[in-house]
Amino acid sequence: MASDRVIDLLREAYADEIETVMNYQTNAIVLDGVRAEEIKESLKTDIQEELGHAEALGQRLKQLDARPPGSAEFTARQDSLQPPEDSTDVLAVIEGVLEAEEGAIDTYRDLIDAAEEADDPVTEDLAVTLLSDEEAHRTEFRGFQKEYRSE
Repeated sequence: MASDRVIDLLREAYADEIETVMNYQTNAIVLDGVRAEEIKESLKTDIQEELGHAEALGQRLKQLDARPPGSAEFTARQDSLQPPEDSTDVLAVIEGVLEAEEGAIDTYRDLIDAAEEADDPVTEDLAVTLLSDEEAHRTEFRGFQKEYRSE
């Protein structure tokens, strides 16, 4: 049986992934300008991966006789990933993505530790896989950040 901490972290990660999908989608729609196109395309690609993460987390919760949170249980937390007032402020979106990725990385590291303590190698393996994906996203957006800051 999974620990309460593992279940709580799985539910938190699930909600974060769903919120990320919403914010990536919104930012991919609202960003304007030629310079925004590469970021918009990256966000659109990442949406599918983040949805896959949510699906995997939800399935793991189900396997543990728990369930992912529904919208009534959802609390938005990604303030920095809200679409910017200036639709050409691509750097604000990049920095919001980086903050969200850092949060996901922290959550997955906590989940790895909690799963290890609970002797739950399946959840631990899932968290390691998702952590790797989030670190790759962070690396990609750090590159974008360097490019935009140098201009």
